[in-house]
Amino acid sequence: MKKKNTPGAANGPSQRQLRVGEQIRHIMAETMARGHFHDEALLDISGGVSVTEVRPTPDLRQATAYVISLGGGDMDVILPALNNNASVFQKDINSKATLKFTPRVRFVLDTSFEKAQKLDELLSTIEYSDQD
Repeated sequence: MKKKNTPGAANGPSQRQLRVGEQIRHIMAETMARGHFHDEALLDISGGVSVTEVRPTPDLRQATAYVISLGGGDMDVILPALNNNASVFQKDINSKATLKFTPRVRFVLDTSFEKAQKLDELLSTIEYSDQD
């Protein structure tokens, strides 16, 4: 008997997860641009933090937001401040997104750019036989 293709980790995120993740990312970017936070650490740098991706779980109850600092800010201070103020983002998501449940948001550092830079450096060191 042949197995059905069910959405899951092996097949990657579903279209709904991708769409909801992108919608949440846009809402978070608007929230950061407004900068209505009670935390001193976020008031000055909220415009310099970029949400690169949001990955909701398949049941859309939780979401992981990947962030980077554009100005090279101290992410050791920014990440805890963002996680402490997650309720501000969740309120905006609740009011602007048409979801049955508001996902609980968790912020983590996006290391994909560092990995891409390391890979690019490795590739630039390769010498080809047809080079002078």
